[in-house]
Amino acid sequence: VDELQAIIQRCQILEEADFKGEDFDRFQVAGQKCLEDGYAAQLLEVIQNQKNEVIIKNMGWNLISPLVRCIFMYKQEDDKREHCLKILDQLAQLCNPKELFLGLLEQIEQTSGEQVCQTVMLLLQPLQTVLLKLQNKKAYSVGLSLAMIMNQLIPLPVPFTKEQIEEDRLGLCQCCNAVVDFVKPFVKEVKNMEESSEYNDMELKEELLKFCMKSLKYPLLIAQLEQLEGIEEHPFRHFATEIIGILWDIRELIPLVFLHRKDKRPHWENQEFADIELNNSADSLACLSYLIFVQHFGIDCLPVVFSPSYLLQCNMMHIEALLIRTEESMLSKGLDLFESCLLRMEDNSLLHQYLEFRDFINTPQVLVKVMTLCPIEQLRKKSLNILQLLIDKFDAEGKYTLFRCLLKTSNHAGVEGYIIKNIKDQVHLSLMKACGSSWFTGHHLISLLDLVLSLPEGAETDLLQNSDR
Repeated sequence: VDELQAIIQRCQILEEADFKGEDFDRFQVAGQKCLEDGYAAQLLEVIQNQKNEVIIKNMGWNLISPLVRCIFMYKQEDDKREHCLKILDQLAQLCNPKELFLGLLEQIEQTSGEQVCQTVMLLLQPLQTVLLKLQNKKAYSVGLSLAMIMNQLIPLPVPFTKEQIEEDRLGLCQCCNAVVDFVKPFVKEVKNMEESSEYNDMELKEELLKFCMKSLKYPLLIAQLEQLEGIEEHPFRHFATEIIGILWDIRELIPLVFLHRKDKRPHWENQEFADIELNNSADSLACLSYLIFVQHFGIDCLPVVFSPSYLLQCNMMHIEALLIRTEESMLSKGLDLFESCLLRMEDNSLLHQYLEFRDFINTPQVLVKVMTLCPIEQLRKKSLNILQLLIDKFDAEGKYTLFRCLLKTSNHAGVEGYIIKNIKDQVHLSLMKACGSSWFTGHHLISLLDLVLSLPEGAETDLLQNSDR
């Protein structure tokens, strides 16, 4: 404390420009020693003294690292911890914003393992205070902060079961919602600028959009988002609501859901980076569709003028993006999204022309792979039910085309047997009606039966495997 007082007295009589490198070093060493030896109260007095304002403004940011260490060292109810928290608050108010910003970011970057969420939650408030003071490069600094925070959170496992969510051992649930509170003033800024017609600064909006896209991919794409019995405020459902709210406030929700922002993709010289960007945005957009159309977050914001078949068309690429994944949480989200879109439609209402879109041919083939290769029985059964739903929704020509496609591509006796049963049902329906469908009688039927009745390996065909044929 005496050492600190000596430095303070020397610096009080100097002009800001006359501070030397050794003054900074001695201040840092003495301040650190005060904290480590339990003299936080005396350090707080020095910082609160108005005469020392200029000194703290220039040198205070050096104390961030020892301060964070000491806060974690002391127990929750310890007075010394309370003093340390007050010092942190004072430094956020008094220090040079640029220097303090870098000091706080460095502290977040250096943390790892179980302390990540604790450190982020501790530093969010001072970081927000500093960012709100920055004038130049504010959007860049907000973007850098959010990217750093998300990069630190991404390696952490996402709690999945009810017990894990309630325990929240690493504090991820709490931390995600704290980060949302952290961005609210910046969202408000963009919202106010959007509403006044002079909005030119797209940078801050872009940074917030990047944060939302990252949040959709992690933790929301991985998280279990069904309402859990006994948990009143499901943390990830709350987080999802907030992310959708931010997208709505910055006027990006509708463009993301319906326009897929094809024009907004950054141009990468390196194709590998372009592919990574494309995959990341595909996962995020698929998660957004799941949140809206399955969990109904933000559904009230969407116009209700779109036909169910158009909504299915919008979502087909997202469904495919989810079904090609192997993780259970993503596969089940893809199946739920597919089912939700199909249930909005009436049987026989989906026009065969939709099969001219690549996604409408690819997705049933991916669905067949889930049916036959997924190790989780429940998901295999569900995908079979969804295939039947899809068949039921197509008109007669659509069913005919889909049957031909799946017979040619499935390479699986069980799936072929299932398609043949469907063909038999359609033939039966056509024969029962006075004027049956021309697609399941006459020459169209003959052409289809040529596919059904050919033995895949000729004389070598395993008759037991192909008994349905």
